[in-house]
Amino acid sequence: MIKRKNDLTKIFSMYESDFALCEQTIRNHSKSFYKAFSKLPKQKALSIFAIYSFCREADDSIDVYGDVDRLNKLKRELDDFLAGEIPDRYFWRALVPVFETYEMNQQSFYDMLLGQEMDWAFQQPETQTELEEYSYYVAGSVGLMLLPILSDCPDEIRSQAIQLGEAMQITNILRDIGEDFNNQRIYLPKEIMERFDVSLNSLEKGIINDSFIELWEYEATRAEQLYLKAQTMLHTIHKDCQEALLLSIYFYKEILNSVRQSNYQCFNKRNFVKKSQQLELYQKAKNYLKTL
Repeated sequence: MIKRKNDLTKIFSMYESDFALCEQTIRNHSKSFYKAFSKLPKQKALSIFAIYSFCREADDSIDVYGDVDRLNKLKRELDDFLAGEIPDRYFWRALVPVFETYEMNQQSFYDMLLGQEMDWAFQQPETQTELEEYSYYVAGSVGLMLLPILSDCPDEIRSQAIQLGEAMQITNILRDIGEDFNNQRIYLPKEIMERFDVSLNSLEKGIINDSFIELWEYEATRAEQLYLKAQTMLHTIHKDCQEALLLSIYFYKEILNSVRQSNYQCFNKRNFVKKSQQLELYQKAKNYLKTL
């Protein structure tokens, strides 16, 4: 049950310094998400910053530190947190008022950690279905974490939240093919590579030919389909959260166009959405929301 506004202000103010660290974390690591969600009402924004910080620690445990023990420690801390024992780390303290205020989906936090375990014992997905299952655990689960903050009826739009996370994860994969390959990770499904005649050798050499572009566009089209499906949940999102959510969709979807504009160079270049494009997307979002 969501508490009264005065109660919320008091509860969140008790953890001001911890929320400040959470805000710094998302600002440092995901400028596009920060720009989108910092526009939310303060307590909703802070709640999302706290969730992001938890996810960042989980992700860094494997991607930065390569330390499964660090990930297992985080899982034990989650057990303790949900049992009412608050671990002594800033994001756990910040999550206290979040869980007190919203009816959080606890399983989604465990699912996200399972996704990181899948990265630790990484195996290239065999099929598109396996890729999207993996994408649920590492990203769709995050959508479920955020829903109670953004909507009064999260169960009604569960599938769209998952689809948004999956779309964003596929976008990440298409943006970072070269970087991931250098880290001995190929997220493109084997069956899709075979279908479009793209070999491991061609990925290693960073070859951008018709076959690669067709494969890339196959996955990009799938991501764009998922973005469109996810966008249908907007009418169920709180009015004061619709713009932030739509911006996050637009910003991430635009990454695909950035790669296209770079002639599909995703082997030795990190593509991003330029500031001028972000301003155009702000206006596009405002115009779209007027139609709801």
